[in-house]
Order: sequence, then structure tokens, then C-alpha cells
Amino acid sequence: MDFEFTPEQEAFRKEVQAFLEAEIAAGTFKPGCDGWTHTFSPVFTKKVAQKHWIGITWPKKYGGQERSNWDRLILTEEQVRYGAPAGGHWLGDRQIGRSLLAHGTEEQRQYYLHGVANGDMLIGLGFSETEAGSDLGSAKLKAIENDDCFVMNGQKIWTSCAWDLTHIYVLGCTDPTAPKGRGLSEFIVDAKTPGITVRPIKDVNGHDIWGEVFFDDVKVPKNCLIGTKNKGFYQVLGQLDYERSGMERLMGNYPLYQGLFKYAKENLYDGKPVCEHPLFRSRLAQLMVEFEVGKILTYRVVDVIDKGKSPNVEASLAKFFCTTFEQKLATVATDMLGLYGQLLPKSRYVPIDGLAPEIFLASKGYSLQGGTTEVCKNIVATRGLGLPPV
Repeated sequence: MDFEFTPEQEAFRKEVQAFLEAEIAAGTFKPGCDGWTHTFSPVFTKKVAQKHWIGITWPKKYGGQERSNWDRLILTEEQVRYGAPAGGHWLGDRQIGRSLLAHGTEEQRQYYLHGVANGDMLIGLGFSETEAGSDLGSAKLKAIENDDCFVMNGQKIWTSCAWDLTHIYVLGCTDPTAPKGRGLSEFIVDAKTPGITVRPIKDVNGHDIWGEVFFDDVKVPKNCLIGTKNKGFYQVLGQLDYERSGMERLMGNYPLYQGLFKYAKENLYDGKPVCEHPLFRSRLAQLMVEFEVGKILTYRVVDVIDKGKSPNVEASLAKFFCTTFEQKLATVATDMLGLYGQLLPKSRYVPIDGLAPEIFLASKGYSLQGGTTEVCKNIVATRGLGLPPV
């Protein structure tokens, strides 16, 4: 099997790298971990939009470039490699745009896709709820049809960059009497609609990354309904494949991965470079192997998508493998750095910019976000291997 990219694809990679390096040099951003979800920069999003790189696989009539999914993978890989602050446009590009192409009306596609591609619309997800956990079919936020609108009441949680969004992609219950998962619908809601309240959530590191979003008698126009009423859960299932399978699940913490190997080469342990210590050498080698395996699994997802097939099983496999790798990366980093690995970024003695303790604490949630490891393994077992459900 040929794993080489074409000369045109390699040229595109170099173009993306040059752009990102120029933006770092200009002070637009400083490389960091989890930039695709933790960092919001409207300036950076606008610059990416000016390059016509948001929605590059979409049809040109909706603001896209009709480029291949491999080109999008290259763009994604380089953004996470450089730790770019892509939180403003990431979700709109990754899955919301695809959902609109699959289920939206022509009017919705023209309006929202152009808005996302231009960097003017920043759309986030309103899926998770406090009591639903990973079971989206149990979503309870009510969206009751009333004359010329739907009236929403309820709460969403873990919405990334919630206070900066222009719109929220909401999964709501339009038929409370229907069996679980059969009375849900999808909407795009203007974040400035009266009745919406956002409260920040501080994570374990003290950062305001996510928000709770409360809906109190929020009136949503009927033309904001995406797809078919009461079929939203089935539409969501297809979107989750794109949420779970991206290169961000493997390389979201690439600055730590890169910094760890640099540290191991440049620092001594018992008079020799850390990387030559038998224990650390073995663990670093294992990280390198698993990193390459994760890339292949992610490439496999893109190959399936490019062939016009649903990557349901492949995406779930890639997701739980890659998030397990990132948790292991954080553990190896804190172990290798010893007591210095517990120092936070403000300390003058901190190694690797203090990324190790930050990512170690944050990594505990990786196996929950975007679908738990248990859910992903069950999908692989039942739909991939034909085993009976547990």
C-alpha cells in the first residue's frame, strides 16, 4: 500500500505550514495544546477564512473549494501540529457544515455555510445535557412547536467557547411523548436570541473553556429547523462520525509530544541523555509507534469518507485509540519530568512550558468527550465485528 501523498498535496502542506509559521512570527498566536477546542481567536479564524480554508471540501456555490477530504486532513493535521487557535471555526467546518449539506434546505445552506466559510458565523454544539451523559437519545431540552416558532426550555452543557458563539446547533425534544431518541429535532439558534443565558464552567485547570447554556422560553423561528422534525437523533448519529475521527483526537497535544522528545534528547539522567535511559527509551519508543498507528487509523477514516461510505466503525476505532494515546502521552510526560512535571506554567523552573501537568489533568476527560471509550468499543464490536450488544 502506498502511503505517500501526491506532490500537489505536499505542496499544499508546505503552504499551510508557511502560513502558520508566519502567523506565529507575527504574534497572531502562540502554539498551545487543544487549540482546536480550547482557544478562540476571531483574528485567526478570519485569516483562515481569507485563505478560503474553512469548508474547503464544500461546493463552491456555498463558499467552499470542492477540494478532497485528503486536503482537509492535511490542513487539520498542520493546524493541530502548530497548536493553532482554531476553536472559532472548527465545529462549523468539521461537522455542522456537513450536516447542513446533508439535511439543510437550500436557503439554510446559502446563509449558514457562507457565514461559516467567511469566518462571520461561529457555530457551536448544544448536544450534551447534565442528565443525558453520553446518551444523546435521552436529551430533554424541550422545543415545542407553537404557531410560527418553536419554544425552547432546558439546558445544555459542555458547549465550547459558548460565550463567543454567534449560533448554537441544538438538539431538542419536539415530541416528549415519543420513545427515547424518536422525538428529537435539530436547530440552528441565534445565540443572541432573548432567553438564552450562558454561564462559564471552570475546568480542573481553572480555565473557562466550556459553558452551560440555559434556554428560557426561547422562541426559535421554524426556518431554523434542520432536516426532518423528530428525526434529529438519526441525523446526529452521522455527524458523530466526523466528530470522533479527526486528527485533533491524536495530535491535539502535539506541542507536548514534540516538546517531550526534545527534552529527552537535551537533558541528562545519570550523566546520559534521558532518552538513553532504558525505561524512558522504551516508553518513548512505544509512544512513537502508537502515534504512527493513530495516524494510519485516522487516514483510514478519510479514505472511507473519500469513497462515499459512512466511517461509523472506523471513526469509533480511531477515536478510542487516539484518545487513549493522548492520555498515555500525558502520563509518560509527568513521569519522565519527575517533580518538575508538576510545575505550572508560571514557575521559572517549568519544563516544556508547563504543558505536562495541564494536559495530564485535562486528559482525564478525553475518553468522555465526543463519545466515551465504552460507547466507541461497543460500536466497533456490534457494527464492525457483528458481536451481540452488551
